[in-house]
Amino acid sequence: MNVAVVVLDTLRKDAFDEHFDWLPGVRFERAYSTSHWTVPAHASLFAGRYASELGVYAGAQLLDCPAPVLAERFGAAGYMTRAFSANVNVSRPFDFHRGFDQFEGSWRLRALAENSFDWDRFIVETDDMGPQRYLLALKEVLAGDCATVPSLKRGALLKLRDLGWGRSTRDDGAEEALAFVRDADFGDGEFLFVNLMEAHTPYDPPEEYRTVEPPELNGLRATLGEPVADPDRVRRAYDDSVRYLSDRYREIFAELREQFDYVVTLSDHGEALGERGDWEHLCGLAPEITRIPLCISGDGLGGERRETVSLLDVHRTVLELADLDGDSRGRDLLGGPGDRDWLVEYHGLTDRHRAALARDGIDAAALDRELHALAAPGYYGWETPDGFREEGDLDDPRERIDALVADLDRRDVSDDVAVSEAVEAQLRDLGYA
Repeated sequence: MNVAVVVLDTLRKDAFDEHFDWLPGVRFERAYSTSHWTVPAHASLFAGRYASELGVYAGAQLLDCPAPVLAERFGAAGYMTRAFSANVNVSRPFDFHRGFDQFEGSWRLRALAENSFDWDRFIVETDDMGPQRYLLALKEVLAGDCATVPSLKRGALLKLRDLGWGRSTRDDGAEEALAFVRDADFGDGEFLFVNLMEAHTPYDPPEEYRTVEPPELNGLRATLGEPVADPDRVRRAYDDSVRYLSDRYREIFAELREQFDYVVTLSDHGEALGERGDWEHLCGLAPEITRIPLCISGDGLGGERRETVSLLDVHRTVLELADLDGDSRGRDLLGGPGDRDWLVEYHGLTDRHRAALARDGIDAAALDRELHALAAPGYYGWETPDGFREEGDLDDPRERIDALVADLDRRDVSDDVAVSEAVEAQLRDLGYA
């Protein structure tokens, strides 16, 4: 039995419906994440519990939970476990390589391992200096503590692309993921995890997919009141990125279905594009952020299911596909329809965001608190700093949230993981610092 789980990071459900109509399998129309951002959502996917139970959330981003994660369970059963991640948050510095026999990454993750010069930060900070800035960069590469050869190669590649040689802009990992899948010698008994980042900021697909130039956007600051220069440009750039992701994933998926009995395709969270003044996905629990696409592909699977399901159900379903034991709050999605209440968690700001906003004198207290949402049959309700909002009708939703919260077996962790300057640089580029 071969099972693959592919996370299309930051992909909204409506964008999935529009651009992934080609994807076969059974689709779950009312699926929700357990959180609003990558780290806690992936922790739930890997370990089958809410992030507050695993102790993996804002301020505690290391996957150090005592419970075995999916890759460890598959490995203990004799499976070959492989992963390809394009997301810095899902990487070795945060222990998300746990249990994988092979853990590879995109250029972002290789830059962490190579201690490459932070070209993205340098380009932004020296944009008005003219050609002489490259002499300054050369001096910093040679005199600094970064890896010289990988740094020079990366800088040359960026400059050649600026001049129109090769790709007109960087791919955020999808092409590398395709090469990884094509080159792998998959056998019988494989578990594969893939994370693709093309739908994530900075929304810069290749030139042939662009209908607008990639925008400058800091979603957290925009949500807190900073104006967005051109909201329509942001939305169009996101759509451009999703179209590119769809085309690349079509190729990846075709390769996977040749080798894997089941391919589970989902997102870890969505993205706010100005609804109710929210931008990106670090600002709360609105449905545009927490509702996710979910499709399970395999022989004989098709159609639509409309019960309310959770990311936690994916954990249980993946175990059941391989006939593996494991503790999980979820249920087997292929075992028949069912409906229940699910919790979605917001744990406040990360230490990095808190420090950056405080340094600039921005009051973020409204978003630096614990919030919860309820995903129930035909209903979604969520706490905001300004009160409670709802889609649908339900008796006593706040009481039902309180009951779910009271049922949590919390694991409190207060110390965030220390990361290198290279990791910090990549987190800044993705809006996480």
